[in-house]
Amino acid sequence: MKIPVTLSVPDVAAAPDAAVTDTVFEHSFARRCAAFAFVLLAEFFYGWAWNTVDVLRPYLRDSLGLSLTQAGSAYSAQGAGALIGAVVIGQLADRLGRRNMLVVIMVGYGLMLLAGVLVASYPQLLLQRFILGLFLGGSFPVVVGIYVSLFHANVRGRLASGINLTFSSSIALLGIALGHLGNHDWRVLLWLGGVPPVLLAGLAYLVVPESSRVTSQASRFPVRELFAPSVRRRTLLLASLTGLNFFAYQAFSGWLTIYLHDVRHLPPDVTGQLVAALFTGNMIGGFVWGWASDRLGRRFGSWGFALAAVAIVTYLLVPTIPPLLMVVGFVYGFSFSSSVVWGPWLAELYPPHLKSTAASIFNWGRLISFFSPLVTGALASAFGLQVAMLAASVAFLIAALIWRSLPETLARSTAV
Repeated sequence: MKIPVTLSVPDVAAAPDAAVTDTVFEHSFARRCAAFAFVLLAEFFYGWAWNTVDVLRPYLRDSLGLSLTQAGSAYSAQGAGALIGAVVIGQLADRLGRRNMLVVIMVGYGLMLLAGVLVASYPQLLLQRFILGLFLGGSFPVVVGIYVSLFHANVRGRLASGINLTFSSSIALLGIALGHLGNHDWRVLLWLGGVPPVLLAGLAYLVVPESSRVTSQASRFPVRELFAPSVRRRTLLLASLTGLNFFAYQAFSGWLTIYLHDVRHLPPDVTGQLVAALFTGNMIGGFVWGWASDRLGRRFGSWGFALAAVAIVTYLLVPTIPPLLMVVGFVYGFSFSSSVVWGPWLAELYPPHLKSTAASIFNWGRLISFFSPLVTGALASAFGLQVAMLAASVAFLIAALIWRSLPETLARSTAV
């Protein structure tokens, strides 16, 4: 079977109209809101499951006797699974239905997070995190594919803010829970994040409308359409942009709890409060950047990455005064939340039948981020964590420049 590779990609002025799908008015507003509420629920437990690899890193390291590099490589294993899961599940969602795949991934990441309770060695940790990543990687493209099919382009930035708020809320609560349970049995946090999505997944069939499946426009392997000559450069730049984002996030946030524990010598309760402050900023910032993207365009968020680069340098240089670290951490969290708009933006940059496949580009960037824990772990061992974490600032600045070079999808008439 010949795979079609010719795409009709909308120009800047036409992008908003092209981004409004034919399913927007198929369901009542109440039904669409109920579906979005369920998506938020799935996003909460996705965020909890994903971030255990970072927030629980000191405890995983101590329980298994890992080096810094080994502890960081758990993220690499999870990221590798996420990359594969995003590509595979994103395409399956566009062909077999996004609701069906949402159920699969919720059950999958719930069970695999619970499997973490049984991990007793470094190889088992890598395997568990890799399989967990397969399901987690499919979450973003499926969730984006669902909500951009149900709502108009000029509100999607704010909807993405709601997704970001839920994701960050899960991390903030994980940080608070860590403060209370960190000196007890931290594995309880795996149970708290793993059981609910398994029990709740089936409700998707009651509240989430079935998405349209493969159309005559789609190929057997939709991902190949993203590399058609007319959009190949765009796709590669987007993958680089998301890669730098993940690299920067992992280089700083991924080592944050160990940095606060080993370098700043702060107790678990204070560390939990600092993590919560960072993601409180992320939650608030998500709404600001989401609103701005609906008014000023999808590229406006690039300024957030520049601000994040400055905040990182400041965080590493200020004295160990918890209230001061909270303020700077809040600013950092506020700044990098500007990427909240990437879900709708990725879906709008390509034809409607590629919504989930296009959104999966968000996780392609993990190919670059695989090297972050390994590189920064090696730098940390040689020069200290502060030097290694400074790499995040450089990555955010480069990412901001790439973001500015990519197309806008929100026409001025819609943006204002």
